Amino acid sequence: MKTAGRALVIGIDHYQRLPLNGCVNDALAVGRLLETNANGDPNFSVIPLTSDAGPVTTARMHDAIGQLFKGDADTVVLYFAGHGIIDEVTNAGFLVSQDGAKGAWGMSLGDIIGMANKAYPHVKSTVIILDSCHSGFAGEIPQLGSQRQVSVIGTGVTILTACHREGEADEDGQHGLFTGLLLEGLTGSAADVRGYVTPAALYSLIDQTLGEWEQRPIYKANVQTFVTLRQVPAKIPSEVLRRLPQYFPAANYIFPLDPSYEPDRENVPEHLRNAPPNPKHEAIFRELQMCNRQGLVAPVDAEHMYYAAINSKACRLTALGAHYRKLAILKRI
Repeated sequence: MKTAGRALVIGIDHYQRLPLNGCVNDALAVGRLLETNANGDPNFSVIPLTSDAGPVTTARMHDAIGQLFKGDADTVVLYFAGHGIIDEVTNAGFLVSQDGAKGAWGMSLGDIIGMANKAYPHVKSTVIILDSCHSGFAGEIPQLGSQRQVSVIGTGVTILTACHREGEADEDGQHGLFTGLLLEGLTGSAADVRGYVTPAALYSLIDQTLGEWEQRPIYKANVQTFVTLRQVPAKIPSEVLRRLPQYFPAANYIFPLDPSYEPDRENVPEHLRNAPPNPKHEAIFRELQMCNRQGLVAPVDAEHMYYAAINSKACRLTALGAHYRKLAILKRI
């Protein structure tokens, strides 16, 4: 079965100076999630490069990243957890290797972005995810002696980093603060109603979770379409979304409800308890309630969908519901 593409996950704990804890586990955890979708279907073909399995030198990093961008692929993903630094002399950013030292810190962020830019179009999409200090420098052209940077992100490249160029990447005890949220998002908390997890959705989740006094993530992209990094169970089945134009002939259509849509006959007003059930209406109402729980449908003149049915009110599409209705009409679901 064809996979979504290739992924290289790099994690370095074992630095001679300033060793870290958790970067190896973070890289391996990200790799495990990227490897399969939630249902077990193959997703990315993942290669780990972690310091518990051998020294992660500059040469090994360069070779592995070079191989990542070699050959055709729909999507490639590079994840790094470890030290990051900006060289004050050259004003260039680096991912620090285990043998990195002053003047030769490791893998240049400029070189990585250059590889990603050059890989297009035989690599259609590149996603670079960095959990390291100063990682927000990625995608900038260093100007010697200047703090003003110019972005140089090629077509199809997305960058998601733990912090801005002057920031530090923190830990939350078990994972890097950024990666812990990234893992939650890949597990499903960043998924849309169809179960797709994109880099933009991951950034939105992380951005909303981190406060103003915590590290601030950075998202940069030069893309025409969003990349799906992982798929989890849909919150609303596709066949239900495809029926939205049937239920709502127009985006502003008000769908009338009555007690025949509500299957509950025990908690309804007494004069409705003997009302005959309507299985067809009940089946429709279950789908409308499903859409209501995910913010696609809202009751009209009632607090809940239950009361909208019992009191013969109605329901309508929200802006999000109108969006998915349009996708259904365009046959994109």
